[in-house]
Amino acid sequence: MPGKYKQTMYACYLGLVSQAININLAPLFFVIFHEHFGLSFEMLGRLVLLNFGTQTAVGVVCLRYVDRWGYRASAVCAHLMCFLGITGLGILPLVIPNTMLALALAVFCSSIGGGILEIVVSPVMESLPTKAKAASMSLLHSFYCWGQMAVVLVTTLILWVLGKHIWYYVPLFWALIPLYNAVKFTRVPLLTLVPEGQKMTISELFGSRVFLLALLLMVSAAASELTMSQWASLFAEMGLGVPKVVGDLVGPALFAFFMVVVRTAYGLWGDRIDLHKALKASSLLCILCYALAVFSTAPLLSLLGAAFCGVAVSLMWPGTLSLTSARFPRGGTAMFGLLAIFGGLGSSLGPWLTGLVSDLSQRSAVVQSWSSARGFSLEQAGLRAGLLVGIIFPALMFVGTSALQRRTQEPKAVPTSAQ
Repeated sequence: MPGKYKQTMYACYLGLVSQAININLAPLFFVIFHEHFGLSFEMLGRLVLLNFGTQTAVGVVCLRYVDRWGYRASAVCAHLMCFLGITGLGILPLVIPNTMLALALAVFCSSIGGGILEIVVSPVMESLPTKAKAASMSLLHSFYCWGQMAVVLVTTLILWVLGKHIWYYVPLFWALIPLYNAVKFTRVPLLTLVPEGQKMTISELFGSRVFLLALLLMVSAAASELTMSQWASLFAEMGLGVPKVVGDLVGPALFAFFMVVVRTAYGLWGDRIDLHKALKASSLLCILCYALAVFSTAPLLSLLGAAFCGVAVSLMWPGTLSLTSARFPRGGTAMFGLLAIFGGLGSSLGPWLTGLVSDLSQRSAVVQSWSSARGFSLEQAGLRAGLLVGIIFPALMFVGTSALQRRTQEPKAVPTSAQ
């Protein structure tokens, strides 16, 4: 790659780090929100739903306008909204008496930025003159994992050393990264992904059965990943009864570590791997990890199930992007935007469904009987039942990848017709 585009690549990497802060910071405070502010599990799940629901809505609105606005203006705006929202996470609950409203406002603001980031960063990276596109996309998304791991480790250690009572200072520290990257995106050189007049339209994309299958994979990939990552911290502390610092380090931090190892390795040597087979194997491993986390009575094994889920989901999101962009080289911003929108749907659906089932299942006679038989508290049993719902999504991922592999091996039809 020409040296002048390396700064663009680094800005894309920091864009994914900013998105990792957006998505993973608030869940580390879920126990504080639950115990100190009285938010129920369903309300916590609603914050996740708001986060990804807003990102999805923003993606729909921006889909037709990002090309008009330009990647530069869109990226700068996205990072500034992330900065305001993450800052608000620490400030607004101190000045607005209704904590749920304060958190919702902060999440809504940062989610607007996150929604634009999802539309912009991947096509900017795809447009750069790299040799191995799938490997470059995986390497880009490994920086989401680096960001996730840093957020979990640093935040957990700060709260452990200084105490939970200073939690509202932590978002102010993390907000500096999107602010810095907003400035960076004002200067880096940018390229066009697909020349004007050659891009596929949204109707052409929706006319392809292969693309519709890719959208299903995005929903499944996002839900498989985010259901576990969003609830792992609270599940470790309240569902397994382990200290927060231990639970976060063995659960979500190790989850992120495994994700970053696999994505980085694929970024370096991915051209030697059949991505279809890797995604099917990942789906089966993900099902096993969810089952281990839910059904094991040993806290360490449950934590390891949650952690190894990071291996299982690591290739799902970037792998789906890579398979789709290879199949639709003229997809352009519209293709990446639609994939991001459906990824947002999965990211909101999975975690919210877990919170809803966690609350509702505690009234179930079956769950009450199971909790007594296994020695779980009713709250712990409810959390396990909520996570059990997550198995649906890697199962869909396996079926969808198998179908996509069969269709990809068929001779390609004209892109504007149904495939």
